[in-house]
Amino acid sequence: MPRGGAGTPDPAQQHLRSADASFEPCATQEQDRHDDQGGDAGAPRAGVAARPAANLYEAVVTRTSRIVGALLLLGAVVALTAVGAAAARDIAAARARVAAGSAIAATPCGPIEYATLGAGPAVLMVHGAGGGWDQGLALGRDLAAQGFRVVAMSRFGYLRTPLPADASAAAQADAHACLLDALGIARAVVVGASAGAPSTLQVALRHPARTSGIALLVPAAWMPDAAGGTGTTRATAWLFDTALRSDALYWAALHLARDALLGGVLATPPGLVHAADAGEQARADAILREVLPISLRRAGLLNDAAVVSTLERVPLQRIVAPALVVSVRDDRFDTWRRARWTARQLPDARFVDYEQGGHVWIGHHAELMNELTAFVRRAGE
Repeated sequence: MPRGGAGTPDPAQQHLRSADASFEPCATQEQDRHDDQGGDAGAPRAGVAARPAANLYEAVVTRTSRIVGALLLLGAVVALTAVGAAAARDIAAARARVAAGSAIAATPCGPIEYATLGAGPAVLMVHGAGGGWDQGLALGRDLAAQGFRVVAMSRFGYLRTPLPADASAAAQADAHACLLDALGIARAVVVGASAGAPSTLQVALRHPARTSGIALLVPAAWMPDAAGGTGTTRATAWLFDTALRSDALYWAALHLARDALLGGVLATPPGLVHAADAGEQARADAILREVLPISLRRAGLLNDAAVVSTLERVPLQRIVAPALVVSVRDDRFDTWRRARWTARQLPDARFVDYEQGGHVWIGHHAELMNELTAFVRRAGE
């Protein structure tokens, strides 16, 4: 059955013209009348160029690309907002963590932040670079479980202990004695880790009656054939200028450059950590994570850098307290040679070393803690 004669508009043609008009806004009324009067619907309209299919495809692609681009930009904004919120949340949690659990002792050496754990013979924990009372308490937790009273302080410039005009190792050693006085502790075994070693040696020299023993773990120590202080890797120097400048940068490094932190901050070969058991990996991660908030430790870090880079010879032969000295050959801070030399100069020292493990003795923590517990027990008797 015919759709319509020459003088009768075909409804189907009308629908096509309506759809075509949306793509051809320049269509004229005369051309529409020509179509209505029976013109060939398939022929090009006079004065109007037919739109090639390729142009329509390009228009669709362009529009789709713009939509995809907008969605990607929106996704990036949302992702950055989420990352910023996560960083802010983690940094706030770190600040809350170090704000609780410690106290301030008012001493003649100035205010000193500290925390205690356990009961029994006293052990004074002297933390390393990037630490505070929280780092000392974490290291001393096993000792507290073995029947010792662990006292962990924040050294000069760390957390809530201010940086005095004289922040030398000798002045820090006097502050250790001041803290013992404030807590009513007559004698203690002093455990100094890394950059905590210089003041640990000084307290044994300057306050021998208060020191029942010293333990030096991967110590920053002077030795004759080493210029200045301990070795500092290029990675560590770079991190001081980048990730160790702000909480946000350090947080980003934790998530984007973990291996750089393992090698530069923990001075430990990253491959060793990757190959370690789950417990040791978790311990390394905890040490890195708990450097936050770095902003509350940076003054102490900078002071430690100044102290350990200008170490001078100490009269080790005058130290009468028994000593335990521990280091690892592949420590990237080059403490092994210094530890061995120091142990040889001390009158009553035991030297324990490991082939691998880096600055945080990965793979040997249980073994080292057994050594330390046995030493503290003997020295505290």
